[in-house]
Amino acid sequence: MNQTPDPAAGPGTGRAVGVALAIVAGFAAALQSRVNGTLATETGTAFGTAALSFGSGLVLLTLALPFSRAGRSALAQVGAGLRRGGSSGGLRWWECLGGLGGAFYVMSQGLTVDALGVAVFTIALVAGQSVSSLVIDRLGLAPGGVRLVTVGRALGPVLTVVAVVVVSGAGAATAALGLALFPLVAGVLQSFQQALNGRVRAAVRPAGGGRDGGVLAATFVSFLVGTAALLVVFGVSLAVDGAPTGSLPPDLLLYSGGLLGIVFIALQAAVVQRIGVLLLGLGMIAGQVVGALVLDVVSPAVAPPGAATYAGAALTLVAVAVPLLEGALRRHR
Repeated sequence: MNQTPDPAAGPGTGRAVGVALAIVAGFAAALQSRVNGTLATETGTAFGTAALSFGSGLVLLTLALPFSRAGRSALAQVGAGLRRGGSSGGLRWWECLGGLGGAFYVMSQGLTVDALGVAVFTIALVAGQSVSSLVIDRLGLAPGGVRLVTVGRALGPVLTVVAVVVVSGAGAATAALGLALFPLVAGVLQSFQQALNGRVRAAVRPAGGGRDGGVLAATFVSFLVGTAALLVVFGVSLAVDGAPTGSLPPDLLLYSGGLLGIVFIALQAAVVQRIGVLLLGLGMIAGQVVGALVLDVVSPAVAPPGAATYAGAALTLVAVAVPLLEGALRRHR
């Protein structure tokens, strides 16, 4: 891998746009959490809800492929890259396993959010994602190469964790923290998912100067792997625990989790090479916090956010801005 001394390679405007898209991805993830959490309660199965969410996304992507020549070409290149393996321009099999991170994330929501609460769940998720994203960028596992750990890049994750603690209040002291291992691991796996999906996307080259179908290919591979894993887990749960006790609700919006997953996974794959895993993770965290704030404001069934929630959301945006400003200052020296 080529070492990139600049904390975030590429033009400043392109990097800012990449972070903005990461924030949009985080908002979609927050909305998906609300949708999938409600659906899991209605159906009585976290495993079935996760499989349904990923599976519906896979169906939508499969339906889109016939209309995207670039996407089909990119998938063919992914297959060819896997056959070449670790040779020049090839893909190792483990580089296509990013979907396992998303699968575990969706599954851990249904398993632990009711017991932990959303605040503690998010604290553990942020802790795992922030630390692991620094490590992944430093090791160069993302397609953009090595990104050095600087004061600004280290301060961003710290401020993000502080922001989530501010939003959560005292909830962390009373929760069953043993379950927090699930979102902690989910945060670590999300960082790996972002890096691996970015590798799949980077392995694809537009044919004949045409459109780049790498994002569609990376997203499809992620959903394919995640759906396969979740179907196995759901099958095991049916064999052990029997059929779910709930039923499928009539509200069609509760089945939009797959579409929302396509949005934020595709955006991750599109921008990770330019901004790195750390800035991608911070941007998504900012989008999740602000998204949760907006959803609470517009939802009539939820109590209005307090001052601590607004302060935490503002601090999260500051956390995302710190590494960006540091990179701008370093370039102008």
